[in-house]
Amino acid sequence: MTLQERIAEVEERVERACAASGRDASDVKVIAVTKYVSLETVSAVLEAGLEDIAESRWQNAEQKWNALGNKGTWHFIGHLQTNKVKDVIGKFQYIHSLDRLSLAQELHKKAEAAGIDVNVFLQVNISGEDTKFGLSAEAVPGFLREIAPLHRVKVIGLMTMAPYEGDPELTRPVFRGLRELRDALNLLALTPEPIQELSMGMSNDFEVAIQEGATWVRLGTVLVGHEEGA
Repeated sequence: MTLQERIAEVEERVERACAASGRDASDVKVIAVTKYVSLETVSAVLEAGLEDIAESRWQNAEQKWNALGNKGTWHFIGHLQTNKVKDVIGKFQYIHSLDRLSLAQELHKKAEAAGIDVNVFLQVNISGEDTKFGLSAEAVPGFLREIAPLHRVKVIGLMTMAPYEGDPELTRPVFRGLRELRDALNLLALTPEPIQELSMGMSNDFEVAIQEGATWVRLGTVLVGHEEGA
């Protein structure tokens, strides 16, 4: 399939998932995960009208950002090492992987020095898998209280990754759990503004994630493909 055909198919699937759950398709934003494709493909993705680009490692993103960073909106979705904050701050408008106090402090320090705010998603390990990063659901309220003084760090949402399942329906409890956590946190009013966003759902399970309330879905292979050596 061509890039345009894949985009059209994803848009149709998003619309169907929204219709099945009584949602408006305009409430769901698609992020093109470009970590496995070339600079040329990223350029084509932006030219095709997709505005949100995601990378998970600065080493892989640097060339792409240097060429195209003034186009689109950039999301950092990978595990962010504290010593790499200096590379991504001010370049990526959204960080989807805040999972520890030391990272929040470094983001605040670098954002304060730059005179900017940084929009973050807390990464939550809803599934409890040892192989995944993220806060436990139980730890999130205390973490929000800890980072409350870091005024440059704006918590706008929660992010999770479900286990890969052959049957995407099996991921539903994970996505539902993140939505329920967000709603419970908002009742506690631990952030200056209610937490609105849910970053969840990837190529194999995004329709279930949408049905459970995803506002951002992170799509790689199904949307932009996978290029060897990229």
